[in-house]
Amino acid sequence: MKRNVYRHLVIPSLVLFALLLTACQSKEERFVNRLMRQMTFEEKLGQLNLLPVLGEITTGATVGEYDLGDRIAKGEVGGLFNLKGVDNVRNAQRIAVEESRLGIPLLFGMDVIHGYETIFPIPLAQSCSWDTTAIRLAAQIAAKEATADGICWTFSPMVDICRDARWGRVAEGNGEDPYLGSAIAKMMVEGYQGADLADSTTMMACVKHFALYGGAEAGRDYNMVDMSAYRMANDYLPPYKAAVDAGCGSVMAAFNTINGMPCHCNKWLLTDLLRKQWKFNGFVVSDYTGILELIEHRMGPDLETVGQRALSAGCDMDMVSEAITMNVDKHKWKENKKRVNEACRRVLMAKYRLGLFDDPYRYCDKERRATDIYTEANRAYARQLATETFVLLKNDSSATTNQPILPLSPTAKVALIGPLADTRSNMAGTWSVAATFDYKTVRESFAELLPQGHLFYAKGSNVEYDQQLQQRGELFGRSIWDERTPDQMRAEAMAAARKADVIVLAMGETSEMSGESSSRTNLTMPKAQQDLIDDLATLNKPMVLLNFTGRPVVLLHESEVCDAILQVWFGGSETANAIADVVFGKVSPSGKLTTSFPRSVGQEPLGYRQYSTGRPSVDGQFVKYLSCYLDESTLPLYPFGYGLSYTTFKYGECVVDDSQCSVTVTNTGKMAADEVVQLYVRAQYSTLARPVRELRGFKRIHLEPGESMEVSFAITDETLGYYNDKMQFVVEPGPYEFIVE
Repeated sequence: MKRNVYRHLVIPSLVLFALLLTACQSKEERFVNRLMRQMTFEEKLGQLNLLPVLGEITTGATVGEYDLGDRIAKGEVGGLFNLKGVDNVRNAQRIAVEESRLGIPLLFGMDVIHGYETIFPIPLAQSCSWDTTAIRLAAQIAAKEATADGICWTFSPMVDICRDARWGRVAEGNGEDPYLGSAIAKMMVEGYQGADLADSTTMMACVKHFALYGGAEAGRDYNMVDMSAYRMANDYLPPYKAAVDAGCGSVMAAFNTINGMPCHCNKWLLTDLLRKQWKFNGFVVSDYTGILELIEHRMGPDLETVGQRALSAGCDMDMVSEAITMNVDKHKWKENKKRVNEACRRVLMAKYRLGLFDDPYRYCDKERRATDIYTEANRAYARQLATETFVLLKNDSSATTNQPILPLSPTAKVALIGPLADTRSNMAGTWSVAATFDYKTVRESFAELLPQGHLFYAKGSNVEYDQQLQQRGELFGRSIWDERTPDQMRAEAMAAARKADVIVLAMGETSEMSGESSSRTNLTMPKAQQDLIDDLATLNKPMVLLNFTGRPVVLLHESEVCDAILQVWFGGSETANAIADVVFGKVSPSGKLTTSFPRSVGQEPLGYRQYSTGRPSVDGQFVKYLSCYLDESTLPLYPFGYGLSYTTFKYGECVVDDSQCSVTVTNTGKMAADEVVQLYVRAQYSTLARPVRELRGFKRIHLEPGESMEVSFAITDETLGYYNDKMQFVVEPGPYEFIVE
């Protein structure tokens, strides 16, 4: 009798609890839960499988041929990447929706890193604009273009902090500072995802590479990272957290290890930190073959073992490795049923938020393909943003006019010389995978602007003397190797230079000399180009260097022989037009460095946020028993935050009270221009050693000649606080020093 009473009491209570639980669930949760109850275990595993489309752009080793359509129909695929073209996307989606048992739509991803077909400056260059509003709009335009061609997921933004210029992927990030990097990370997520992911002009962001990838030892790609919790929390983790707080839909695991544990099977990283502490509610995807590579990390003897480790640690979706859906014993995987369900639910929730269950073809509108991609308006914006990213590093006065070399007169006779002066494919920069190469070279832009007969062009040299070495930076059909001898090319350059009033050099790296798998130990100008510069210098004519790179480089020699240096990075589709705008004075350069340029590669890693030491160097010079070098200054050649203008600015006295810091800035020159006002803070005393100064605010302002503006920064706990060695945020009483410059 007691058992019957107990049963009659408990069962209705459980039913009531279940009804209440269902009522508390959101609409998307109820939908996904109903769908998952219909799915087999194998179909759930299939949702965790992300495959490349062979024959398109890939990174790393390719996988074997397979019948992709058949596998989609069987429910073995959750998403595809590197499939370009709205018709191709629609066809693949049709198979998933109309031929699979449950009709679950696919995700379509691509590396839309700094634009789709309209390419914006590389991310490192964009950060040098310090214009977060402009960067958000660039991401918004990229999302609008990509979604018009069927893509709903971008593997961007990359927010890895890097202070080692040897690492090629510094090109894809936002420089060396976590405060600026956090501000940009937030804006890029907002730009891609908008206010509503179900809006067909927005796409899901994927923040990468989680985590600390930019701290790779020796600047060598895919290498180990060993770092204290204190350094992580203050110097490297903030941009990832900013992206998570901004609501990013997905996170990509990094290739590196952290203190001995590979990120792809790092439970502390992917579960304890990301989900439990930061409350991330999206899904985690592996990097390309990242789970397979756990075997090489010695995390297990086979794909099945490392796949289970990655899944258990918190990795939800497997890019390429197929550790979850292929070559595994399905019965053993059922031991991980809870994690499979959890991962599957996260992937399905992302598809729901993208509106794919409501309309699987929402990103397959052919009319948008014709009207939203590579438009005149998009290209005009790319041109404007590119001008904001160029950094004027040097601009000496002419001996004849006593005026700065730049800007050049549009009536000047110009010798344009260098291997990057007449290349189209290299202007966009690394990771411009969907680019339309229908834009001008620097030579073509200059020719349109200068009077006929005032432009003299010569290639002058190859990028490198060694063809094999040059080819390593010329992937994806971007070769500019010239079969002529160095003497033949140099003679042509000298002849062109003799006819001109000024020599403009288009030199530096090719686009693929920076980026993934492009680490360098020598950061100086390649010798073939350096020798050409030295020969041209014997003519004693003004020389302007347009320095194309995707990273900080050593310009010590160039700064001695060139009269002006404009760091132009790789400015995207409108690089050439934007360079012409700045060189000939239509726009004043306003970029400020977000990464320190070294005097020597031996200074790397290098950054302005140096921690206090008991024996600091004096002005970077050698003094025995202080923290310095025997043979080089400790200071960079061009520091973080540095950049010249065609006008001059005067800063008034910095006024500080309990709530804000203010300064008046005046344009004292003759040209309208933008200025980036930067606030740095230094704790005079603290429990732990702190950086000698830290960026804690910045504003980009525009001033007409003679105009003044008061710029104010709020002083909050975030301005003054830091993370202690237990990764807890603390604010100490100070006092604090404030520097505005």
